[in-house]
Amino acid sequence: MQEQSFTIVSIGRVESPLRRLEDAPRQGDEDAPEADLVFVPAVVDGLEGIGVGARLLVLTWLDRAARDVLTVRPRGDVSRPVTGVFATRSPDRPNPLGLHQVVVLARDGLRLRVSGLEALDGTPVVDVKPVLGPVGER
Repeated sequence: MQEQSFTIVSIGRVESPLRRLEDAPRQGDEDAPEADLVFVPAVVDGLEGIGVGARLLVLTWLDRAARDVLTVRPRGDVSRPVTGVFATRSPDRPNPLGLHQVVVLARDGLRLRVSGLEALDGTPVVDVKPVLGPVGER
């Protein structure tokens, strides 16, 4: 298999009270504060159909992550065995994509107020997808 490179373009950014990595919860359901997703004007049409209560998967580029890490001790716990990053949710990895499940609390134009986002202030947003329920609910 031959390696390929790709270009990912930011479609927005996170505005959050979380400024330092050590202040961020490990997962969004661990007391993450409310935050805003602020989108660039060019993608406004892509937000059509997203309203209050929507459950979304937000993909971010973890721009402060180490990209040369392949193994970690999960959650930094030295009592746990060394594990490959692809078997963990570690932000440190070759392609530091963040995956966050959030709920939309409010929408104002290019801004979505969300709960459950543990990303740091300024983190680039690269995509948003709906959380899908069972096939009959789609």
